[in-house]
Amino acid sequence: MSQHLKLIIATALAGYSAISHAADIKIGMAEALTGPAAKYGVAIKNGFTLAAEGINAKGGINGNKIVLVIEDEQGKKEEAINVFKKLIFQDKVLMIFGPTLSNSAFAADPIANATKTVVFGTSNTADGITGMGPFTFRNSVMEADVLPVTTRAAVKHFGIKKVAVLYGNDDAFTKSGYDVFKSALADQKITVTDTETYAKGDVDFKAQLTKIKASNPDAIVCSCLAEEAANIILQTRSLGMKQPFIGGNGFNSPKLFEIAKDAADNTLMGSPWSAENMAPANKQFIADYKAKFNTDPDQFAAQAYDAMHIVTEALKQVKLSGNPEKDRLALRDALPAVKHDGATGKFAFRRAAPKDGKEAGYDAQQDAIVNIAKGGKFVLLK
Repeated sequence: MSQHLKLIIATALAGYSAISHAADIKIGMAEALTGPAAKYGVAIKNGFTLAAEGINAKGGINGNKIVLVIEDEQGKKEEAINVFKKLIFQDKVLMIFGPTLSNSAFAADPIANATKTVVFGTSNTADGITGMGPFTFRNSVMEADVLPVTTRAAVKHFGIKKVAVLYGNDDAFTKSGYDVFKSALADQKITVTDTETYAKGDVDFKAQLTKIKASNPDAIVCSCLAEEAANIILQTRSLGMKQPFIGGNGFNSPKLFEIAKDAADNTLMGSPWSAENMAPANKQFIADYKAKFNTDPDQFAAQAYDAMHIVTEALKQVKLSGNPEKDRLALRDALPAVKHDGATGKFAFRRAAPKDGKEAGYDAQQDAIVNIAKGGKFVLLK
């Protein structure tokens, strides 16, 4: 082969490589992969990875492959801010999935909105997340849409009339959950016998639980993350208390049962996802997830998996130009119209109300399913 021909081939290959690389769709993922919130973040990463690999195996999006740019925001506000800046300015991603916790979202989402970059939360359920701007989207159902359904189910199932409340008062998610529970309990005329708080990192809840025990509630409402919830349940049982727990989607993690085991039986929890949903899309998701990761998926993996498919549907309608600013705006304009029927069931976006005269983003429009803990797992409440 002549040197001239070699040069032509090398140039063609270099050109092809540049073209194929340019056609990659870079999507940022900022999740808590280490630290206490990793019990959610790792499952979320798995959900995104599974979805992206499946989409790429079928030819990608209009022939373009998804490339995930993965960053660990450690469940920390400062780290989430740093990671968002890196993904937007350095990696020039099309959009960002994350962060894992609502606390971090309140810190980092304003950066995405200021740079007109879509930020898509799959696990942020606190009130006010989408009030940060029109580039904030989420498919995680707000606690405000889930918790009132859960408390009504608890009244019907357990016949409860009075409850005690325990919540973390220094976290956006648990504080927001408490506010929703408080409102739902008042609306449903359920008496609150006692309200107690704790701080992040607390491991001994005996003082609060002793007061709760003295107030003799029919059930305990807990706006907590999974690890704290599990320890609270165990300590409640050690005090001889048998009351059922009512929780938000922070309970919806295998971590709850790893720690509390069957002490968590009869806990009620509302979520858009259930492993018992026999719809074909969910059955396929569960089978594929188990095959790849050798473990059962949870709600957070399912929501991430669906989110990737929702974004894919939007991007199918977008002609990417290679200009990050134009393409980010095009994605933002295409997303609101997407309707999807996936692992978590039928989904659509709902425009959030403007906040302080400022344009808001998009929340999830999706029904909640109430689950009850039985034998170390959540099953559908019949």
